[in-house]
Amino acid sequence: MVRQVAERSDTIPALANVFRTYGFDGASLAVITEHTGLGKGSLYNFFPRGKEEMAEAVLDEVAGWFRAEVFEPLRAESVPPSQRVQSMFVTVADYFRSGQRICLFGAFALGEERSRFGTKVRTYFDEWTVALAAALAGAEDSIGLAEVAVAGIQGAIVMSRALDDSAVYSRVTTKLEDRLMQTLTP
Repeated sequence: MVRQVAERSDTIPALANVFRTYGFDGASLAVITEHTGLGKGSLYNFFPRGKEEMAEAVLDEVAGWFRAEVFEPLRAESVPPSQRVQSMFVTVADYFRSGQRICLFGAFALGEERSRFGTKVRTYFDEWTVALAAALAGAEDSIGLAEVAVAGIQGAIVMSRALDDSAVYSRVTTKLEDRLMQTLTP
């Protein structure tokens, strides 16, 4: 059954779930219409350039959420660095459902879609690394530590999904958080 949608932004969560489940290539127009409940006309009205524009909108939405909920709080100098780092791990665990929800940027970095969305993918990972490094500014090699942490979180998501075990995500991210907290302790 086709449903009525008032605004383009109303379609983003459903599209994100389609891309998380089927990937970019597997998200055919038939799959998208089936899982969003929207007709082709509605989809092309909101996204005249088709699936690529849909994916761009989803990535922009996710990046905006991370910017507001993760990256900017990591840069908030009025908050102690240890609190910023702890908050990041809590917020990210909630967003990724302790490793049971894939990272679209990570997924798009691995597949052929990287050629289409590479700039958005790089920007997301660069922004996360730089924001975390800002919270770790007092630590030696803050950029290197931030890269290890972001890569570790992404790896924990992959392993947790591959093993269907959210405890893997929790164990890995707890160790990463402990390591970062140790670098912040004088």
